[in-house]
Amino acid sequence: MTEAEFSHEFKPIQRPLFAFAMKLTQNPEDAKDLCQETMLRAFSNKETFKLNTNFKAWVITIMRNNFINEYRKRRLRNRIERKLEENTNYPFNHTVHNEGGTHLMLEEFDQMFSTITPDQRTPFEMFFEGYHYKEISEILGMPLGTVKSRIFFARRKMKDLIRRYYGAVDFRRA
Repeated sequence: MTEAEFSHEFKPIQRPLFAFAMKLTQNPEDAKDLCQETMLRAFSNKETFKLNTNFKAWVITIMRNNFINEYRKRRLRNRIERKLEENTNYPFNHTVHNEGGTHLMLEEFDQMFSTITPDQRTPFEMFFEGYHYKEISEILGMPLGTVKSRIFFARRKMKDLIRRYYGAVDFRRA
């Protein structure tokens, strides 16, 4: 195919080619670039075009392949050029949680809790685990008032121990 033949075949398909490029890119500037790149590739490979075949289909195939290749390049480029934090599995923006302080506080809490007498500790533990006063009363076989008072005194002693050990604590928030 000569240059004149190429120009003669290419002129009538420029509008439909641009419309197809717009469908692919969704952007007029990118569509113009894609059309230009397609024309360059088609012109540089005009010898590979088989005469008496569909020229428009051949050029559209070049455009589609060009678009796909460019899309793949951009996707790879975006993956490579992203920030280091985005390319690694290391959580740069995440705080590392250290449970050491919690474990120490739980050990201290256990020491404080061991100072409560067993007759108060058992109902308090059951209440803490979610039992209702009446259930605790039935399980331990003691009057409901006794259960309530033992839980009250155990709670008050724990609050006092925690205040002495950690300073002022607002128990309404906890």
